[in-house]
Amino acid sequence: MRITLRQLRYLDALAAEGHFGRAAERASVSQPALSAQIRELEEALGCQLIERAASGARLTPAGRQIVDRGRRVLAEVEDLEAFARVAADPAAGSLRLGVIPSIGPYLLPRLLPALADAFPALKVGVRETVTASLVSELQDGTLDVIIASLPLGDPSFTEVPVFTDAFLLATPTVGPLSLGVFDKAADIPTEALLLLEDGHCLRDQALASCGALDARRLTRAGVTSLATILQLVAAGQGITLLPELFLGVTPVDAARVRLRRFSAPEPHRTIGLAWRRSSPLAPLCERVADLTAQLKPTADSIPA
Repeated sequence: MRITLRQLRYLDALAAEGHFGRAAERASVSQPALSAQIRELEEALGCQLIERAASGARLTPAGRQIVDRGRRVLAEVEDLEAFARVAADPAAGSLRLGVIPSIGPYLLPRLLPALADAFPALKVGVRETVTASLVSELQDGTLDVIIASLPLGDPSFTEVPVFTDAFLLATPTVGPLSLGVFDKAADIPTEALLLLEDGHCLRDQALASCGALDARRLTRAGVTSLATILQLVAAGQGITLLPELFLGVTPVDAARVRLRRFSAPEPHRTIGLAWRRSSPLAPLCERVADLTAQLKPTADSIPA
């Protein structure tokens, strides 16, 4: 019995979810069908890939290796299909674009219309999630290109920086926190700092900008939105670092929130695009990167 691409895709979904039900939803198939395909794959390979338990499913050592090898196979298949699309017309097929949440809402409203103008026949699909998921999906060929903070550190990717995104200080205009003078991000008191929850790369970048601090003293909040962080600052609950990309398209109530730039060198992140070096869509991705570089919103009204 020969293994199939369908079986590899189902195994990949199960490895990602760790649960048969969720994996079946991810693969858009019934749970019995997914389970049967996994068993057939184990029989074809002659080894156990999954430890089955009431709480979920865990890969065996052999299973982990098969998943890694299978993802490379699936990525090659995706590239093969992309090559066929590109052979017909690079800008008349589809482009699966991934973007992180701290970029997507503020860049996509300008980027998607620009792509439609530049490539009228191109169908763009968008996936928004955290960096780790985007990287995994780019590696296995589920996505063609991603927009994220660089570097990503994967040697199989081509990474192209398109612009830098400065971090600005946001403080309430009234209350004790309005009185502090913070010329550098490292001057911000840890207990006053508001950040996105764990898993968002913007949180890690803001922490890195603030230098050495005791993360145990950070204000705990399960916040996933920069807009919510901004409202917490306006309510006097803390101070934060906000990216210029966000501030360039977001109204700020100057009566409640004071914005200012830090002394040079400003803390910042590097925004860029990444795609697989082997991708036949690389020329198209380069054109998308050039277009993206022209679209950065700026917060020109913020004082230096």
